[in-house]
Amino acid sequence: MEKIKTGIIGAGYIGALHASILARDERVSLSAVFDVIEERAEKLARSVGAQVCNSAEEAIEKSDALYIATPNTRHPALALAALSADKHVFCEKPMATNLIDARALLDAASNSQSVFQVGHNRRFAPVYARLKRMIAEGLKPHSAHIKMNRGELINPAWVSDPQITGGFLYETPIHMFDMVRFLFGEVKELLAFGSSHEYPEVDDFSVLIRFESGMHATLASAADASWLFPFERVEVFCHHATIITREMESLTISQGLDGRMETHSMHQLSKEEKWGYSQEDRAFIDSVLNRAPAEVTAMDGYKSVELVDMCYRAVARR
Repeated sequence: MEKIKTGIIGAGYIGALHASILARDERVSLSAVFDVIEERAEKLARSVGAQVCNSAEEAIEKSDALYIATPNTRHPALALAALSADKHVFCEKPMATNLIDARALLDAASNSQSVFQVGHNRRFAPVYARLKRMIAEGLKPHSAHIKMNRGELINPAWVSDPQITGGFLYETPIHMFDMVRFLFGEVKELLAFGSSHEYPEVDDFSVLIRFESGMHATLASAADASWLFPFERVEVFCHHATIITREMESLTISQGLDGRMETHSMHQLSKEEKWGYSQEDRAFIDSVLNRAPAEVTAMDGYKSVELVDMCYRAVARR
C-alpha cells in the first residue's frame, strides 16, 4: 500500500503531537515540516524523519495531506492554499477567527474533492464519546452546565495576544462550543455576558444557551480562574439522573433517588488517547484512504466559529 505523504505546517506543541502520532501509523509517510522558526522545524523533522521545507508552499507541494497547526489567525489562508492545490487538510481548531474567513473556507471545502477535517479532538475523547452514547441510548438531558477555566494567559506569551489567537474564546474555549453542538444539537438562542479583568481583552464569559430541542445550558469560561482541577467539566442533568465529567479523566453517573454513583475512569489510557488526539488522527487518515467525509466537517468548524462570534457580538452590544 502506498503511504500518504503528510506534511506538518507549524512545529509547535500541537504540530509535534500530531507528528508523533502519525509517525506510528504505518499508512503515513511524514514528508515535510515547515515552521517560521527554522530550528523548531529542524528538531521536529529529525524526530520523525521528515524533510524541512523553506516555505508553507513547499510543504504543500511535497505532500498529499497537510496538517495546519500554526497560530489560529493563520489557519484560513494556509488551509485555503492547501485545498486549492487539491490536498487533503486537517485544520486545527479554530477553523477561522471570524465569520468571513470561516465562510470562505467552508465554501472551499464543500466544493473540493479533498477531505477536510477540523481538529476538535474532544469529540473523540473517550469521556465525551461515552457521554454521547449515554444520551443516544436514552438518558434524555433537560439542562446542562459547561465550564472551562484557565489559570492565566501568560504561558505561552502569545496566548494573550488576540492578533494571534483571534480572542480568548477562539483559543481553548471554542472546544466547548463545539462540544455543546456535538452533545445537544443545534443552538436556537444564545445570551452572553463578558467582562475584562487581568488582560486587555474580554477574559470572563457567562453564556446562556437554548437548543432547538428545547433543552438549555449555561457555559462559563474565565481566563484567570487558577488551574484548579478539573479546569474542564460538563454536568448534564436528566430525569432523576446526573452525568458529570472531570476533564478527560473520568465520567460519573448518578441515577435514581438514592444518590448511587458509578464512575468510569480513563486513567489507564495514554494522554493521546484520553484527549482523543490518536483517534482523530486515525479518523482523518481513514477518511483520506476511503475517500469518505471527515468525522468533524467544515460545517462543524464553521458552526463553532459562529457560536463564538455570537458571544462576542452579544457582549459588544451591552
